[in-house]
Amino acid sequence: MPVSTIRLEVLLRIIRWIIGLPFVILVIGFVIANRQWTRLSLDPFSSESPILSINMPLWALFIFGVFIGILAGWSTCWLGQSKHRRLARERKREITLLQNEIENIKAQRSSQQAITPDIGLLP
Repeated sequence: MPVSTIRLEVLLRIIRWIIGLPFVILVIGFVIANRQWTRLSLDPFSSESPILSINMPLWALFIFGVFIGILAGWSTCWLGQSKHRRLARERKREITLLQNEIENIKAQRSSQQAITPDIGLLP
């Protein structure tokens, strides 16, 4: 590996630690500060006795919401890029067909050259 690549990897690792460690400390602080339990109710009509409710810590509700948001963003991007993936598959298929055609033409030329004698060398 070149020295510049090794230096870049070390620099990226240091930057990840500089950004990641304070983030982890903030998340742990958030979890400790929000230990109280809350009720997540999915019944808009009855707040006293909801049909579907879940008791959970507030931090778990927040992290679950972040997870759902990340999942929704990922799936939206993946669905939005489907036309590019389809185009790449079509181009790959076309390249394979063209490479096979080139190989067939080369094989035909070599077999024709082997069959046809070189008449220009006779005296």
